[in-house]
Order: sequence, then structure tokens, then C-alpha cells
Amino acid sequence: MSVLAREAAVAGSPAAVGRDTTSGVRSPNRRWKRYPTWKFYAFVSPWVIGCLALTAVPMVYALLLSFTDFDGLSGNWHWVGLRNYTTAAHDPVVRESLRRTGLYALAVVPLSLAGGLGFALLLNQRLRAMGVFRTIFYLPSVVPIVATALMFKLMFDRDTGLVNGFLGWFGIDAVSWLTDPQAFMILVLLSLWGLGGGMVVFLAGLQAIPAEMLEAASMDGAGAFRRFWHVTLPLLSPMIFFQLVLTLITTLQTLVQPLLLAPAVSGGAGGGATDATHVQQGDFLYMVNVYAQFFSYQKYGYGAALLWILFLVILVVTAVVLRSSSLWVHYEVDQDGDDK
Repeated sequence: MSVLAREAAVAGSPAAVGRDTTSGVRSPNRRWKRYPTWKFYAFVSPWVIGCLALTAVPMVYALLLSFTDFDGLSGNWHWVGLRNYTTAAHDPVVRESLRRTGLYALAVVPLSLAGGLGFALLLNQRLRAMGVFRTIFYLPSVVPIVATALMFKLMFDRDTGLVNGFLGWFGIDAVSWLTDPQAFMILVLLSLWGLGGGMVVFLAGLQAIPAEMLEAASMDGAGAFRRFWHVTLPLLSPMIFFQLVLTLITTLQTLVQPLLLAPAVSGGAGGGATDATHVQQGDFLYMVNVYAQFFSYQKYGYGAALLWILFLVILVVTAVVLRSSSLWVHYEVDQDGDDK
């Protein structure tokens, strides 16, 4: 059999159907195998069940609870309609805690973004043992928040703290760091302790920037600052946007840090327990007030209403940030998928 005849016979065989005989690659018109529908639902069922059981159902339950005066203990509860929401609108504690949460977010969010980006720029160097330094800077972000808060309480204790001991060498009197008005500053420092997580995101973005663009800008006479401002920052804007939204949502829901920095009260395990009513006024954030309504005052209906108010606040703030992203976030491809 001739060579042409053998090739024709192979091309016409069933094994060659749907395959390009010139390149050995399957034809794009090949029909894909369709799996049964039940397999799709079997694969997505863990996520669906978890979302319904741990997110959707609790949210609906909290919404219904916000229209009642349930105290979490007795079965004698009544439908009160919008009374919890109107009470929250006229409650000065709610307004003050929301204002402090806003100030806290205004302090933590910019410092977190600037600190993470600064560390990323510092560690984006081709030096020996740079991986060791990156690991050291990242380690604080994986330390549990409870351990970090206890460390801060030991460091900033008025009588036995390391910070006051260091200041005492210079003849400076001891400072009550964990009481007002210094308590808010310590809370901000505690929140900035884990900058390593944002640093990793920015470091990945910096390493993805094409070196040709920076070299072209340098050849055009742009200095280090102009290269950073006109090349690096625009290309990093998607990472900055991601970190901004994530940090903003997390900051507005801060609860654990103020509770851990509060002085312990007698009666708890290990010599004391934290009570939301003992949190310093400067650290009395919105979620601390919600925690107090639930577990200190037994106002479950009112606390659920406060949670839904916070949900709406976060929704509005996030929507504003998303809306403004078209003005300052630059992508390498446009919305149609074409390169810019």
C-alpha cells in the first residue's frame, strides 16, 4: 500500500474522527461529553448547603428577630414592628459608636494600605536572603488575634509594661496606655500589626509589572517618583481597590480587638472575663455596642436591628467605593476584553 493510501485509511478510521491529522490536535468541533445533571448538583451541594444553613437562614432569622422584643431567654416575645429601628435612630449611643467606627476606619484603612504597599516596595528587591525578610514581615499576620492582643496588653501595661519601662529610663512618667484617651491609639496599632497580608498582595502585584514599562519610562527621563506615580500605581490600582474593599468591610465589623484590650472583670476563667460594658469609651465601636445589647442587656431584637443597620451601612459604603472605581482603577484590558 502506498503512503497516500495508508494516510487516507488512517484518516477515515473511527479513531481519527474529530482529530486534525496534520497536527494531531482534536478538532474544536468535537462534541463534549455531557455528564448527568445530578453530578453537577452533587458537586455544588456542599457550598449550597453551607450557604443556606450558615448564611441565608441566619440572616432571615435575624431580620425577623429585629421586629420583636425577644430577650434571648424567655418565650414571651412580641412583634414590635419598626420600633427597634426607630429607637436606634434616636439612640445617642448608637450614633456615637457609629461615629467612632467611622473614625477608626478613617485611621486604619489608609494606614493599612500605605503600610502594606510600603513594605512591599521595601521587600521587592533582588537581594540575598530576601525570602527570610519577607517571611519575618509576614509572620505577625498569621499570629492569632487573641495572642496579639494579650501581647499588647503586656507591653502597654501601666505598671509592668515594657513600653513604660523603656520610657522610665529617660525619666518619663508611666502612661496609662490602655485607658482613654490613649486606648484608641493602641487599638489602631493593634489593627496595623498584621500588615503582612496586604504586603503579600501588593508584592505579587509589583512582581507582575512588566520591567519593559519601567525601563521605557526611565529612558524617557522619568525619575523614581514619576515612575512610581505614573507607572507603578496605575498598574497596582486593581490590587489597591481589592485591598480597600476588603479592609473597609473588615474594619467596620471590628469587635474582637476592643474586647480583648478591655480590662478584665472578676468572675471569669483565668481570673477575669471581658465585658463589653467595661470597654474604654474610645474603643466603644459599633460592633461592641451590638455585642453589649446581645450579651450584657439581653436585647436580642434590638441587637438584631443594629446588625441589619450595619449591614446597610456597609452595603452603601461598598457600593460607593465600587462606583468610584471607574475613575481611578486601571485594568490592562477593558470591559470588552480587548487590550488597552
